[in-house]
Amino acid sequence: MKKNTSGPRLRKLLAEANISTTAFGVFLNTQAAQNVHNWYKRGVPAYRMEEVARILSVNSEWLKTGEGPKDAAHLRLADESGSTYDAQAIRGVYTVVEPTDVELAFFKEVATAPGSNKTHVIEDREHFIRLPRSHLEALEINPIDAICAHMIGNSMGEKIEDGSILAIDRGLTEIVDGEIYAIEHDGMLRIKYLHRMPGNSLRLRSHSRDEYPDETLRPAQMEEQNIRVLGWVFWWSTLNKRRPLLPFL
Repeated sequence: MKKNTSGPRLRKLLAEANISTTAFGVFLNTQAAQNVHNWYKRGVPAYRMEEVARILSVNSEWLKTGEGPKDAAHLRLADESGSTYDAQAIRGVYTVVEPTDVELAFFKEVATAPGSNKTHVIEDREHFIRLPRSHLEALEINPIDAICAHMIGNSMGEKIEDGSILAIDRGLTEIVDGEIYAIEHDGMLRIKYLHRMPGNSLRLRSHSRDEYPDETLRPAQMEEQNIRVLGWVFWWSTLNKRRPLLPFL
């Protein structure tokens, strides 16, 4: 499969047409220009490639890979009456259907420098996860605030297995006792139940409490250890460790 390198071509096409990122995002009904900015980096998502190519009157294969003819003046589309028209001639008058999925940026813990033991949490611009827009709407989550990450370690084992994908709402950082949150702890990405404690202290609790005892941190410790709440964990995926064996075979 050829790599999607459409981002720079999309940026250039919009600049040539004097269309701002914000205006294009509004026209596509993507909720925010940030989505289009992300496309500059990661490329136009596959499920919108044909649509964006039609709007800009270019071949979708050229937009995706840079290969083949750019021009799509020959493109014919049908309107509601069945009549056909030239996409090049009426550029930019399409009705965009609201996408059913939302792309969530992926974040990960990486070393701050090669060979360093110090880490920090950054966006992985090569990956993203799609979730149904209806899931976010049901939880009143703004798509701009939703990000993803991997569960690292087994401290939440049986609840959230090592390697699971998590979805995090950065719009909810206020602590609700007993809810699961993603935190950055001196550059480490950690997933814990959080509880408020007297004196503005914070208790971090693992699901595997026998193996991972509670941690209680005072405000001074939280500042010293660079602890910040990234957001509320509202979804996770868990993959079975093995495929079940069929009996009597």
